[in-house]
Amino acid sequence: MTVAVWEALRRRPGRFPVSGWVPRCWAYLLGGTVLGLVVLVVFAALVAAGVVLSPVGAGLLLLLAAALLGIPVAALERRRLRLVDPEPPPSPHGAPPRAGAPAWLGARLRERATWRELAYTLLLGVVLTGTGLGFTALLGLAATLTVSPVIVWVLAPETVMLLPGRAVPHPLAALPATAVGLLGLVLAAYTGGLLAGANVWLAKALLSPRDSEPNGRVIELTRSRARLADAFEAERRRIERDLHDGAQQQLVALSMTLGLAELELRGHDSPAAPLVTRARAEARRALDQLRDLVRGIHPQVLTDHGLPAAVAEVALRHPVPVTVDIDLPHRLPPAVETTAYFTVTEALTNAAKHGGATRVTVTGRLDGTALVLTVTDDGRGGADPAAGTGLQGLADRLAILGGILTVTSPAGGPTRLRVEVPCSA
Repeated sequence: MTVAVWEALRRRPGRFPVSGWVPRCWAYLLGGTVLGLVVLVVFAALVAAGVVLSPVGAGLLLLLAAALLGIPVAALERRRLRLVDPEPPPSPHGAPPRAGAPAWLGARLRERATWRELAYTLLLGVVLTGTGLGFTALLGLAATLTVSPVIVWVLAPETVMLLPGRAVPHPLAALPATAVGLLGLVLAAYTGGLLAGANVWLAKALLSPRDSEPNGRVIELTRSRARLADAFEAERRRIERDLHDGAQQQLVALSMTLGLAELELRGHDSPAAPLVTRARAEARRALDQLRDLVRGIHPQVLTDHGLPAAVAEVALRHPVPVTVDIDLPHRLPPAVETTAYFTVTEALTNAAKHGGATRVTVTGRLDGTALVLTVTDDGRGGADPAAGTGLQGLADRLAILGGILTVTSPAGGPTRLRVEVPCSA
């Protein structure tokens, strides 16, 4: 299980205290402490009132509410996890079999996820709240010591004692306390990262869907689609390799043999000479078509030099002038490069074939951990994914990697395709 906070601590421990992770971890822990106190009070009140009122029947409803308290708390926790984790777990609950409160209640009571969420709620109210209060005390003490010269200056001429029995006569005398406070803040940064990571780990362990639950099956289905896409890509590369090393080389040899035969027949009045010349020309055309086919299956330049070079090569062969501005700091995962390449080629084909464009611009940048590509043309617009122009297939292929395709194509143009693909796919 990957915890983003711990990964940030592990990769750059020296820079962690001055990174953006620190305020997010502190906000997550302090908010969790307040939420845990509220949850503990509400749960205790529901249980106590339920036990007292159980003889008259109303207490059973309160005890049922206490049992289901974990559902809204878990939903709130999944939203709070976005502070410190880019991929919070989805809800593990499935849709009830039919509409209505009784069906919803029966479905939730039968789900094991409901009881895991209740366990997390109890841990949040007791264990995590206790550690959060300790962290809050550490952070508050460090912050107070850091600004102690200001406190002494504001309260003067009142006596301020940072240590029992030792008064601080003036603000400059509190500077050693400021140094201790700064060290305390650094300690609080690392402590906050470790505690926030532990909370994230616990939340993912208890609040994530399991494979036997509806969302768990959806996650496994997505993984299966990704494995199928990888298998398809491997088969595509095998076919490209066989064509390049087999049929293409045989056509080259055939063209050379026909060329030698043409040289032998040159100067001889033989009826076979024009036939050999025509056969050589047809062999050349077949070779050119085969090279285009191999390039369309998987271009070698994409494997050897990456996405910018492959797109630049496509732009040079495109009938419409194409401006390419793809600036990437490093090579991307093969699946991302392949998907991005074929998305761009399909967009360029649509611009020339359906859009009537006279100029196309392709840009690409890394935005955090995602590749963002835009393809803009000055065509007539009106592109519709449902019209059979290949856009729906592109969106389906991007969805396997968690990517998003956005099409903006008003009537009269321009048409703009924006592709966002996570590079961790």
